[in-house]
Amino acid sequence: MSRCKSFLPSINKKSKILILGSMPGVKSLEQQQYYAHPQNRFWKLMGLLCDDNNLYQLEYKGRLAKLLENKIALWDVISSCDRNGSMDSDIQNETPNDFKLLLNEYKNIEKICFNGNKAYLLFKKFFPEFLSSYDCQKLPSTSPANARFNIDDLYMEWKEFIFSI
Repeated sequence: MSRCKSFLPSINKKSKILILGSMPGVKSLEQQQYYAHPQNRFWKLMGLLCDDNNLYQLEYKGRLAKLLENKIALWDVISSCDRNGSMDSDIQNETPNDFKLLLNEYKNIEKICFNGNKAYLLFKKFFPEFLSSYDCQKLPSTSPANARFNIDDLYMEWKEFIFSI
């Protein structure tokens, strides 16, 4: 097993929505970019939600900037863990990120959405108090492993929560 370490959050003082993953996959860790695996539908979905169908074609910093323009922040529930490969089910010995500090500093956050079940379960394990303090929603994972949802299905599920501000 190798020790994985997540990234710093992509957030600013205008962010209202915080999207949380569990832990970046192997490809993301190699490239030091959120959702770097070419089969992950995250960036295409964000393009649809941000009304910018070319978002996924932007350079990585441009994609993050576009999310921030749309008041969307990114982070992961886990700061570090042991895991071989990219599967959430293989995560062990996890250490959470400091959400008490983050949410205290970024008071505009109104909604927290979880990109998949594992992110939700980990957040619930370490920070149950925030589930009742914020508008929280577990959403279907954008991972290619979640073949049950195509991009249109993901869009319908995600837009209902994202656009209900």
